[in-house]
Amino acid sequence: MPPLRTRTSSRKKQHVELVLTRNVGFRRKTTGLERLEFIHNALPEIDLDEVRTGTTFLGKPVDLPLIVGSMTGGYADALAINRVLRRCARPSGSPWGRQSAPDNGGRDLPAHLYGRPGSRPSIPVMGNIGAAEVATMTTADPARRLVEMLGADGFWVHLNPLQELLQPEGSPRYRGVLAGITMLARALPVPVLVKEIGAGISADVARRLLDAGVRHIDVAGAGGTSWAGVEILRGKRKAAAAGFWDWGIPTADALRAVASLKASYGQFTLIGSGGIASGMDMARAIALGADLVAAARPLLQTLKSGGTGRCTRRSPPGPRNSAP
Repeated sequence: MPPLRTRTSSRKKQHVELVLTRNVGFRRKTTGLERLEFIHNALPEIDLDEVRTGTTFLGKPVDLPLIVGSMTGGYADALAINRVLRRCARPSGSPWGRQSAPDNGGRDLPAHLYGRPGSRPSIPVMGNIGAAEVATMTTADPARRLVEMLGADGFWVHLNPLQELLQPEGSPRYRGVLAGITMLARALPVPVLVKEIGAGISADVARRLLDAGVRHIDVAGAGGTSWAGVEILRGKRKAAAAGFWDWGIPTADALRAVASLKASYGQFTLIGSGGIASGMDMARAIALGADLVAAARPLLQTLKSGGTGRCTRRSPPGPRNSAP
């Protein structure tokens, strides 16, 4: 059997290739965002050059409430992708989530496979780790080393029980995840952010995360990339697993449910992702209560189609809202 590091790199490379070359979107389920319409305002009483899209995230100003989602890392070819993503994040100050899962008991994968923070430290940078690894942690030291290695401003924990179930090399062991998240929220020097990876977060799960001390939640709902579908394509039991392809809470439903908790829990940062593919999707997600949105697959697809040239600033700076 290949070393764990080699298997991790191979898996991540396969993920990117499948997302770019196969139809891995949900088949019968949508985000629900397309069902929403804005009420036209014939008297806006504001000039276009007065519009500001800026916000703050992890204590840093950003010009657009758009996060470059965690999607690449852990294999050599990802370095070129990360360089372009980093370069394109700079003009807008977009937060940048980088893949940073540890392997084999917390021994870090080589930092050069993920790229470096670059010359603009004002861009919020996040590392991430899977829930299965968090469940086995007895100390926050492995995550703390990753934060230091990446120069991260925040640290994602990815909740992915369905993917772990379907992944050929998955670890469907979920007991202890919440205790691990609670430990990290208390021990890490940066905020812990929690997200699903395309199946959505319910109000009940969000309550448990908020009670654990988490104050940044990405619902990552259903309707965009089906990571269950990606793992079904990678696996050998395609027929038996096919019923999970469209599993999950649509993004719009997840946003409504989790946003409703702000009335009782106070301000926390709510991020909308899962099928965000346009500016209108962004606007609808924010109207439902999101403070920021995140996207991944559309950015990779743009890079594949040749969108690796100039990255220019497209929105003026200025405060829109405050997302701690």
